[in-house]
Amino acid sequence: MSQGPRRIVSLTEEPTEVLYALGEQDRIVGISGFTVRPPRARKEKPKVSAFTSAKIDRILALRPDFAIGFSDIQADIARELIRSGVEVWISNHRSVDGILAYVRRLGALVGAGAKAEAYARELEAHIEAVRAKGAALPRHPRVYFEEWDEPCISGIRWVAELIRIAGGEDVFPELAEGPLAKDRILADPAEVVARQPDLILGSWCGKKFQPEKVATRPGWNTIPAVRDGELHEIKSSIILQPGPAALTDGLDALHAIIARWARSAPPRG
Repeated sequence: MSQGPRRIVSLTEEPTEVLYALGEQDRIVGISGFTVRPPRARKEKPKVSAFTSAKIDRILALRPDFAIGFSDIQADIARELIRSGVEVWISNHRSVDGILAYVRRLGALVGAGAKAEAYARELEAHIEAVRAKGAALPRHPRVYFEEWDEPCISGIRWVAELIRIAGGEDVFPELAEGPLAKDRILADPAEVVARQPDLILGSWCGKKFQPEKVATRPGWNTIPAVRDGELHEIKSSIILQPGPAALTDGLDALHAIIARWARSAPPRG
């Protein structure tokens, strides 16, 4: 007999993506309005939450026996649901290993531990394949990843790790350790100039990256990435969610940009 919760509300995209991948999507009764993966979820499941807010009455009307969210940012939503008698799991993983562990834990919670283990191993195999290709590149670019522009916020830990796996060098490794966006705000955007990235990758959550705007920042014309036109967008839907998409499509997108640069850019002066 199947185990675990039968009526799950996903307050973020990651549990939805994982449960669909495991073939356990029938357990989901409501999803986040920001869900894009898998595309069919938006057609099949009612959208009952944003990231920092939720339609509590609508969620309760679905009679959930479990709700899954992410991070302290959803603490208020979790508190309301708990007060209403709903069991809530708020994960707080911020690394590649954390994403893999999340897949395994979620699978175990719904009684699909074996399927989750197999899926996690597939993801690990993909990561290691890209890691090998990244390590074999003739050169490894310095990469500045920008999560937001006003103020400038550098990439979170799993993004910095994926950049290294893909064959690049994150120029703000010390900031990547900060779990919250406020921990990764650049005190002075001119610090990017000092670190001279070869690539600038933008993923502005909720709006389109504007490379032309970045290129005109004071003093940034001396950055190799700006000088050589190496400013690229990575869609936030495949890199800023701490779920499988980051380990597959997000990692592949990073490696494609890094590998092309490594094989075609002129030698550094």
